[in-house]
Amino acid sequence: MDTYKRLPIKIVRGKGCWVWDQNGKRYLDAVAGIATCSLGHSDNALRRALTRQLNQIQHVSNLFEISEQEALASWLVDHSCADRAFFCNSGAEANEAAIKLARKYGHFKRGIEEPVILAAKAGFHGRTLAAISATGQPNYHKGFEPLVQGFEFFTYNDFASFEKLLKQIENKGPRVAAVLIEPIQGEGGINTGNEIFFQQLQAECIKREILLIFDEVQTGMGRSGNWWGYEHLGVEPDAFTIAKGLGGGHAIGALMVKQHANFFSPGDHASTFGGNPFACKAGITVATEIERRNLLTNVNKRAAELNDGLIAITKSFPNHLHTVRGLGLIQGLVLNEETTITAQLFTKAALNEKLLVVPAGPKVIRMVPPLVIKASEIEELLKRVKATFRNIE
Repeated sequence: MDTYKRLPIKIVRGKGCWVWDQNGKRYLDAVAGIATCSLGHSDNALRRALTRQLNQIQHVSNLFEISEQEALASWLVDHSCADRAFFCNSGAEANEAAIKLARKYGHFKRGIEEPVILAAKAGFHGRTLAAISATGQPNYHKGFEPLVQGFEFFTYNDFASFEKLLKQIENKGPRVAAVLIEPIQGEGGINTGNEIFFQQLQAECIKREILLIFDEVQTGMGRSGNWWGYEHLGVEPDAFTIAKGLGGGHAIGALMVKQHANFFSPGDHASTFGGNPFACKAGITVATEIERRNLLTNVNKRAAELNDGLIAITKSFPNHLHTVRGLGLIQGLVLNEETTITAQLFTKAALNEKLLVVPAGPKVIRMVPPLVIKASEIEELLKRVKATFRNIE
């Protein structure tokens, strides 16, 4: 339906951090399906596990117990602050579940007639109607009005902005049920959370019995260098959402909650495909392989190399580049406001250097390679970024 501005290559095969087009040209992939292919392409362990699962069973209804789902839920609970999991198929669906949970919490726990959810400007929470309504970027709203009501926005990392909005909304009594926020804003330009801001935010939420919900769709499952983005901020959310890297390229999402935020009852929410054996086998395989291969250590080592290299590149092209932002293997190269180069222009030009990157807004070039990337591949990535700038100056 012409909903994508596709780049002019057709990817037909992949292995590790590399993909090949229909003409046999090989590209270094710093997109990873947009932070999704955690173990890279055609990973041996994932391929073997999913082949075995297909030979066993691929899908049953959630009306029955599912051992693979129980195994993944147990792993996630053991490796996070959460106590319960609800499985779905995507990040947007996980955020939809979080929005429903927040509203039920507001109604039944707080007695709020029309619950309000606060979210950050420049945030991004998905493409469904409620998820774009929670997204603090007006360009995603155009043409889809009327939006879902009940969302208000404050400035990211600005506690004064949050406090002012909260007081304005609650001047006649409690109305705010939850805060939905990313620990690192992805689509909004790779903006990293400020530790002091998030600790102030959590303290205020605790004081007012407001649910603090993190969108970890892009940051979760080790991409930030820790399992979860919240671990960098010295806080624990009441709930968080995950997807993307959880399935290593297979469709799965989840809403994770602490027990005190576990407000769903049978019939409140459901998903036909969510948490089926195939998707959960992908999830548990990705999780255990990240552990077995010690990939969090790899992420941090490669992140330091990538960050140092990108900083050096900004100094080489001061007329075009401003700074570098991000954590772990979610990093953004920020363009100057004055330059005529846009992130989209750079993305297209990088194809000539056989490099895949992706924009994060008009002025940020995003790099989210597989977590298995090697030091030599980081070096090659940096070389191709530099060559692309030389060619488009």
